[in-house]
Amino acid sequence: QVQVMESGGGLVQSGGSLRLSCAASGSGFGIKSMEWYRQCPGKQRDLVAAITTGGTINYADSVKGRFTISRGSAENTGFLQMDSLKSEDTAVYYCHIIVDWRSLSWSYWGQGTQVTVSS
Repeated sequence: QVQVMESGGGLVQSGGSLRLSCAASGSGFGIKSMEWYRQCPGKQRDLVAAITTGGTINYADSVKGRFTISRGSAENTGFLQMDSLKSEDTAVYYCHIIVDWRSLSWSYWGQGTQVTVSS
């Protein structure tokens, strides 16, 4: 069983920065992709950024140039550095990982961390 946990959310002023962390606990698997999603009340959950083990990175247009996704030096960890935050970035942010286990791909979600950007 894989457990995914996010941390680093909080309240920040417009123009400020936050760094979100993601960690996956468990063994016997390899992470194929680590992704960050966000969701506002009453809206769909949207992809913010994604990074594969091979280093391929994708960003949503709304965060390009402001957010940076990376894998941590510790195995099964990752980060989302958020700079120049706007009120529109306010949402619950979720870490999502796709793992390779016994030649199959499996999807796991964290519980989410709240990011609130004040105007």
